[in-house]
Amino acid sequence: MKYFVASDEDRRLDATTRRDLRGSFVSLSDGVTHYELTGPENGELAVLVGGITIPLSYWDGLVARLHARGLRTLTCSAYGRGYSDRVRGRYDEALFVRQLAELTAALDLTSPRHVVGTSMGALVAMAYTDRYPEAVATLTVAGPAGLGRRPLPQRVLRNDFVAGFVARRFGRKLLEEHLGHNVRDPELSAELVAMVRDAYRHEGSLHAFFQTLQDFPLHERQELFERTGTLGVPTLLVWGDDDQVTPITHLDTVAGLLRPRQTHVIGHCGHMAPFERPDDVGDLLASFAVSHPDRLEP
Repeated sequence: MKYFVASDEDRRLDATTRRDLRGSFVSLSDGVTHYELTGPENGELAVLVGGITIPLSYWDGLVARLHARGLRTLTCSAYGRGYSDRVRGRYDEALFVRQLAELTAALDLTSPRHVVGTSMGALVAMAYTDRYPEAVATLTVAGPAGLGRRPLPQRVLRNDFVAGFVARRFGRKLLEEHLGHNVRDPELSAELVAMVRDAYRHEGSLHAFFQTLQDFPLHERQELFERTGTLGVPTLLVWGDDDQVTPITHLDTVAGLLRPRQTHVIGHCGHMAPFERPDDVGDLLASFAVSHPDRLEP
């Protein structure tokens, strides 16, 4: 699909505009990445990996809870999201794993870290763990994508002409409809939409979203779950009981493949447990990280 700028993308990401934005920026091999490394200086590090739409501010509630529990955090916006660059290339799994590996290397974060991924970010977190198991102390997976067959609309979007037409004509509406299914609370839903909408005013945002739908394998990832389960990395699985995006009906399948040390279902919670219930998820994550300094042998 050819790169395009939507008619309502009226902002450009560059050094000048980034001076007024929160956080820090670093140039990596594929582009500029927006990140925040915050929290207790001597705390163990949790690296938080977001889903297909979200900027790093998505994690603010969870970050505050983890800091209170003594953990340091690294958040970043994936390429095409938040205030990271909109790259003109493939938005596949390799891109996002490479971004995470290069970011941690650029910041000289050498000790094993607690890696946390939600939705599509859970797949990135698992792929990163598979590639760099020695760098991961624990893995937390929340509402993971990756199961079920690719639905017909996404199969149709593999055609460049169709994807480009749909993205230009209906992209904004489809994006916001998708966001509307993510959380139960209407106020939180409005907050989420406003957060994403602001970042999606920057040139190339809709292109990045639809290119990701084309390039990233979001379904039929049983092999990745199973392979991750053999790595010996202590794993925590978290799921909202009312997840409308990655249905909790997949829980038993994921648990069987991933073999987590602990599994927790968050009650009265939709797809975005770290955003909807940050204190609950933060307490689970912090307790899990402290109680599992060891690693299983594959």
